[in-house]
Amino acid sequence: MANNAGIIGMGHAFPEGILTNADLEKIVETSDEWITSRTGIKQRHKAAEGEYTSQFGTKAAKQAIERAGLQPEDIDLIVCATTTPDQIMPSTGALIQAQLGATNAAGMDIFAACSGFLYGLTMVESMIRTGQIRNALVIGAEVLTKYVDYTDRGTCVIFGDGAGAAVLAPVAEGKGILATKIRSDGRYEEALYAPGGGTKLGTTHETIDNRDHFFKMKGNELFKVAVRSMAEISKEMLDKAGYSVEDVDLVIPHQANQRITDAVASRLGVPEEKVYSNIAEHGNTSSASIPIALDECLQSGKIKEGSLVLLTAFGGGVTWGGTVIRF
Repeated sequence: MANNAGIIGMGHAFPEGILTNADLEKIVETSDEWITSRTGIKQRHKAAEGEYTSQFGTKAAKQAIERAGLQPEDIDLIVCATTTPDQIMPSTGALIQAQLGATNAAGMDIFAACSGFLYGLTMVESMIRTGQIRNALVIGAEVLTKYVDYTDRGTCVIFGDGAGAAVLAPVAEGKGILATKIRSDGRYEEALYAPGGGTKLGTTHETIDNRDHFFKMKGNELFKVAVRSMAEISKEMLDKAGYSVEDVDLVIPHQANQRITDAVASRLGVPEEKVYSNIAEHGNTSSASIPIALDECLQSGKIKEGSLVLLTAFGGGVTWGGTVIRF
């Protein structure tokens, strides 16, 4: 018998450090008005020297496990979505597994940029549904501020740090993940990428001098593809789940840019009050943005028993996805 997979506990974590738009005005040629009008961001969390991705992922995961009423040893699989791993090897998921003391879990990473959390949900849902595993952690964790170029005002104002985590387990019929799908199109590689450090360019004096290890982005190109992709896959997943846009209680999009969020909502025909946004406080936290937002909505009561929630994401790669959940 197939199991429905649903979220039974969530948590999130941030660094204590805050980088405001006023702080950025002192670093790069920009202004609070310029940043706010183009992105909707007022501040973002920034990790300190000596702080790294697995620390925040572990903190969020501990909270999620506790709220799920489980122990670390009850977890069968840990999937960490991250673009900013602690190191190239081992995986950040394996490091989080050790930090949690989740002795019975396999740990691994998913590398799908801002869509990573939905990639993780999609993979774990199928494993729970087919009975391969029972309890799993899906984590989105990022320390993006260590990869931004503070001479490039187009990217350095956008990204922030943080982590969100969800425990997935079998749930009652009609609840949990009702439809989920992930997509990618590598032809848009250079719309958002960091070319240095891999086997193509390696790490050399030249790649460091060229700032090839920092994020590079073509925002205008990304905007159009992101809005179209997120709206299309959202409609497709609602159709698959047997619901219409009017049935949705809350839409949680990846927090990339307020203008993207507004454009996706407009395309879907979703009223503003049904679309969650926290980008003003946190910036773009990539794979962490959806689980952070989900947990905030659960803790504040925006998501209640029976709520129908639509998640949609888009990220570098390019990657995108959509998920419909009944809580």
